Amino acid sequence: MSENLDGRLQQLVADAHERTPAMRERMVAAGITPGDIQSAEDLPKLPVLQKDELVALHATNPPFGGMLAIDIADLPRVYISPGPIFDPQPPSTNREAALAPFRYVGFGPGDRVLNTFAYHITPAGLLFDEALRACGATVLPTGPGNSDLQILMATKLGASGFIGQPSYLMTLLEKMTELGIGADRSPFRKALFSAEPYTPTQRAKFEDEFGMKTTSAYGTADFGLFAYTAAGVRGFCVCESVHIEIVDPESGTALPAEEVGEIVVTTFNTAYPLIRFGTGDLGALAAIPDDGNPGVQQITGLFGRSGEAIKVRGMFLHPNQLLAARGHYPQIVRLRAIITRPENADVVVVQVELSAGANEEGLSAGLQRLAQQAIRLRIDRVEIVAPGVIPPDSKPIVDERNWD
Repeated sequence: MSENLDGRLQQLVADAHERTPAMRERMVAAGITPGDIQSAEDLPKLPVLQKDELVALHATNPPFGGMLAIDIADLPRVYISPGPIFDPQPPSTNREAALAPFRYVGFGPGDRVLNTFAYHITPAGLLFDEALRACGATVLPTGPGNSDLQILMATKLGASGFIGQPSYLMTLLEKMTELGIGADRSPFRKALFSAEPYTPTQRAKFEDEFGMKTTSAYGTADFGLFAYTAAGVRGFCVCESVHIEIVDPESGTALPAEEVGEIVVTTFNTAYPLIRFGTGDLGALAAIPDDGNPGVQQITGLFGRSGEAIKVRGMFLHPNQLLAARGHYPQIVRLRAIITRPENADVVVVQVELSAGANEEGLSAGLQRLAQQAIRLRIDRVEIVAPGVIPPDSKPIVDERNWD
């Protein structure tokens, strides 16, 4: 497999050098040629591409920063993500690898699956939809929210599967139990989760009490899904559509197996060849993959973010996005977001300290509107606080969530 990996990397790098100006310029700047990358061990010769750098590339050479190797007319879809950058959805070159999490759960003909991820702006809804259809399942494209309607469709149509956040399935099952639809009558038998941690408490409820087969998938808007959990496997099985490295977040130096560092991903999709892309997530690679792992790599776990951004309800919230509100409201002296998680649902409270005598009329609604427009994140409450409540050295985002 190592020989196959090295060959794939050689072909990927050579193709990227020939067809994408941005990757060619990165190689020139690093003083290397495609021939210098002969194996996975040679990849560190090319610097890690961080998200901020990708944003800069897109800004100076729109719309895709010189990273797209095919004509835009050949792209099925284009999305937008914070930065902002445009995320091209290139045609799949290894569809079966991308279907691995869905195959593991057992989605297939005869399944009717509730897909509760959003279908607009972000790729999640359609990404899962396409994968389910490729497996032969029937999709119930509900998107997020409207729990009563979700339950109606699930029960009346006999939805055997669920796609979405584990906290949302927990909410649905609790409401169904209140309606007298307990574990013995629930139609759900399979579930694939993403966008938030999947806790042991949730797993015990879904798998032990409700008898479901479940997995939690890890991915990004840039790559789609590329890792998933499996019974008896520590952490995540890595799909063959990507190659993973773990590096020191500060120096970019490759770290040995089992040591925690930034997850750096190289995709084998030559249409949009992100090579050594820094996800900002912290993880570690297993020295020897478990016997039950069908892939060649294994991420032992996800351990937070290397930067200051955190994921809330499936969306990244970065301090800069929050602090930008001060440009719209000069009467704000200090502000911070406090993230809590009562009853399995993220709650975002923004505390704001205003200058003496400032008018707070319309501020709460304005901040909520800005957050929704800029980062598609709902702020649950805005609190105007007295001077001193927010310490001068307080972090812009305070994550007080408890994941069991």
